[in-house]
Amino acid sequence: MNKLYPVSCNLDCGAGCPLTARVKNGRLVRIQNSHLKPVHASACPVGLNYGKMLYSPDRLTSPLLRTGPRGSGGFKKISWDNALDYAAEKLTHLRETYGGSSLIRLGGSGSCRGALHNTASLTQRFLGLWGDYTNTSGNYSSQATSFAVPFILGTNQAGFDPGTLEHAGMIILWGANIFDVRFGNETARRILDAKKRGVSVVVIDPRRSRSVKHLGTEWVPVFPGTDTLLMAAVLHVLITENRIDLDFINTYSIGFEPLKKYILGESDGIPKTPAWAGERCGTPAQTIISLARRYGTTNPVALIPGLSIQRTLGGEDAARMAVILQTVTGNIGKMGGSSGAYSSGRLPKPRCGRMGVLENTPVSVPVYRFPDAILGGKKAGFPSDIKGIYNVGGNFLSQGSDINKNIRAFNQVAFSICHEPFMTPTARYCDLVLPTTLWPEREDIVFPTGNYLLYSHQAVAPVKGVKNDYDIFCELAERLGFGQAFSQGKDAGQWLDFFIAESEIDDVNAFRETGIFSGPHHHRVGLSEFIANKENNPLNTPSGLIEIASQAYARAGGRVLPLCQSSAPDKNLPLRMISPHPRFRIHSQTGGNTPMGQKDKATVWLNETDAKNLNIRDGDLVAITNTQGRIHVAASVSGDIMEGVVCLLEGAWPDIEFGVDTGGSPNMLTATEPTLPSEGSRTHSVRVKVERIGNDGALASGICLSGVKL
Repeated sequence: MNKLYPVSCNLDCGAGCPLTARVKNGRLVRIQNSHLKPVHASACPVGLNYGKMLYSPDRLTSPLLRTGPRGSGGFKKISWDNALDYAAEKLTHLRETYGGSSLIRLGGSGSCRGALHNTASLTQRFLGLWGDYTNTSGNYSSQATSFAVPFILGTNQAGFDPGTLEHAGMIILWGANIFDVRFGNETARRILDAKKRGVSVVVIDPRRSRSVKHLGTEWVPVFPGTDTLLMAAVLHVLITENRIDLDFINTYSIGFEPLKKYILGESDGIPKTPAWAGERCGTPAQTIISLARRYGTTNPVALIPGLSIQRTLGGEDAARMAVILQTVTGNIGKMGGSSGAYSSGRLPKPRCGRMGVLENTPVSVPVYRFPDAILGGKKAGFPSDIKGIYNVGGNFLSQGSDINKNIRAFNQVAFSICHEPFMTPTARYCDLVLPTTLWPEREDIVFPTGNYLLYSHQAVAPVKGVKNDYDIFCELAERLGFGQAFSQGKDAGQWLDFFIAESEIDDVNAFRETGIFSGPHHHRVGLSEFIANKENNPLNTPSGLIEIASQAYARAGGRVLPLCQSSAPDKNLPLRMISPHPRFRIHSQTGGNTPMGQKDKATVWLNETDAKNLNIRDGDLVAITNTQGRIHVAASVSGDIMEGVVCLLEGAWPDIEFGVDTGGSPNMLTATEPTLPSEGSRTHSVRVKVERIGNDGALASGICLSGVKL
């Protein structure tokens, strides 16, 4: 007998989709788009094929206790009672021996959209009741823009609803591969509609991505980490050719004049001309001029930045400059325009309750530097000496920068525990692994991008032997003496009833039956109320205006004005490496040997000219190296990437032997030194060398690799 259930994928992407699960005889047989979805919405291949993950033979179905060296894969199965007793004993020992701050919280992105089954809020709630743990602040995805944009706009709630793109006269996707990366589930089709109407869609990216091929009308190549320089050159053209909106600038912003002097070179002697930028960005000067002229004469323009431009040295200034470009052209708060801030999920959603965390303020370290905090402790200037790790929904030995350092950090602690549905590289280094449910096996309210709430039913019974994160924490909290405080006497269903009671949902039955609650407006543009009446709706900045120059940002450790900076050339590491999102993986959540993980093969893209100069042919085994580590993967020679740039998709699980990764994880080559002052990722400022490996196991340079597994 077939049954249909409204469900929603609860993975770490930028969408959240209304789906329908078809179940036959208690088994999930198909996931498809809900017939009630918005007309432009569409799920991605990961969500639609998630049944393969659900029934993967690699699912963990019993708690595992480490028996061999960390990372060896040596574990034994134990009962849930024994596992939770052991966890309670170890956590109590840590707290009594070293203090609460000796335990660090990791994870958070495994299930990040749920009101209840949310790996970040559940863990913070649990540990807040357990003791004064060490928290992690910030994130790997958007830390630079999340930190910087409020200084210029007073908020991060400055996105737009995808429906407003039907009014755009031009769309600029700046480092935004929207065809593959989920900027909401409607945005790609809205842009495709615009393209069909004849709207110019410019894609600025180091590679000819699928967004260029399917959504774009023009590809503008740019070296990674040089977007601020390119933006400065565009602004130079706009200023010198009088294509700026002075009325808008003078009415809604402050600080333009000192920036103008900097762009024109009056303050530092370096005019930021297209020719100046072109040499540094790899973008022809005439291309920059053409782009700037069309940008300055088209109305309105939606500039949509991706997160890639802020995962670099100086990524904070790239985020600021994107907003400034939209300010000086008068495109902020305008129907069909945008603020220039990261748009996905950055507008208010319908009100709904969710699992709360305690108001206590544990000591905290930037998540980007968590291994430094573990390895260095108080002697290195961190607030605590860390002896234990509690990791829920985080694969840091794939996704954390500098995997070798992360391994050393996990090896140093006295105890580590994780909740995982699969044996990830991180789980292999934990002492206790607790197997968890996947989203079709549990009921939740999901917060998608856009003005919606989604109800996700439990479509099938959990695989035997696994538990929800919430239930794990409830049982563990009971053993530690704060079970009532954690659960408040509610099971998962009662919490969901409570959340709905706190929401603005008027027809609860319809919400549960359809799986969708729609807010009243779907053509919202961030900051439109400020633009309509700035006196009654001032921004939350010191001036109440858009602060192109920000003294507050300078006091926070940055500079008053965004400046042009990029990583210096290195003759020993001549190639720039980017690590964009793959199509068939949500980061590493569907990586490794999982059914979806096999679809995005770990190959390194090389430009045809670079490949020829390095005597590398398509399919050759190559070594990618720098001072951080070494990766061996096959080469993919292509004209779809700039000369001087290589591309290795993120999310692959490393497979390390003798210090060499053959799994293809870019974080073997990244470092934990962040971009400042945000403490965010700078993974697109990585420099590498690529060499062919011969059949005899030797590099093209003549170095022998004997003893290294190829």
